[in-house]
Amino acid sequence: MLIADSGATKTDWCLVRGDEVLQRFSGKGISPIYQSEEEIAQEIREHVYPLLTDNDVGAIHFYGSGCIPEKIPLVKQAIQQSFSIDAIHVYSDLMAAAHSLCGHEAGIACILGTGSNSCEWDGETIRKQISPLGFILGDEGSGAALGKQLVADALKNQLTPGLKEELMDEYHLTSALIIDKVYRQPFPSRFLASLSPFLHQHIEDVSIRRIVTQSFRVFFERNVMQYDYHNMEVHFVGSIAWYYANLLREVAVEKGINIGKIAQSPMEGLVRYQLT
Repeated sequence: MLIADSGATKTDWCLVRGDEVLQRFSGKGISPIYQSEEEIAQEIREHVYPLLTDNDVGAIHFYGSGCIPEKIPLVKQAIQQSFSIDAIHVYSDLMAAAHSLCGHEAGIACILGTGSNSCEWDGETIRKQISPLGFILGDEGSGAALGKQLVADALKNQLTPGLKEELMDEYHLTSALIIDKVYRQPFPSRFLASLSPFLHQHIEDVSIRRIVTQSFRVFFERNVMQYDYHNMEVHFVGSIAWYYANLLREVAVEKGINIGKIAQSPMEGLVRYQLT
């Protein structure tokens, strides 16, 4: 069994036989929103299939960002160009969060990574979902949203004196380059999310802490608090949730929200789920 967890930035692959993990490796992010069937097929053909130590794959479970229902056939067809098997199952990254974090128990599953997402899970299906809307209209609490607010505050001189210059120097940025990366170049969310380490490095600074805490507050208010959060634990997966876990828990307490699991990656939970 080959299990894949694909976000906007990278894809984690795990090859399993029975209850034994044979191989794990990472590659580029795969998204049918931004890539054609042939581009996805080429990535798998050139950078996934050759790395497998055992190509006798009987089933594939692919969880991916952008794997909305109308895009699932495209992803399946792309995978079948390298793996001519029928047992190819494609799910959204939100389903990955639900399977990994909640398993067969009810709960609220959230993603805080490059983007953000959430749902209310009843143990078998997604019962309710608030649309994430992407980093322009939504994606509150995500790396892209945090990076967007960081560069906006930097360019409008809202950061503590000296931080703007430090940010620009560390990432070799100019105002013109930021505008070009956000408005003209592909994958602007990846660029914005790549600035998250700067926020983490300076999290004790009042202007930086304000960006992160406010983004988490808005995520809870506009997403989680529309679910049955009084009666369910709220679980998180993703790099932002993992690295800012203490601050995330602080804001949750402020909102009366009970946090359960916080995982950096869904893969361990996905392996457990697929083996049960």
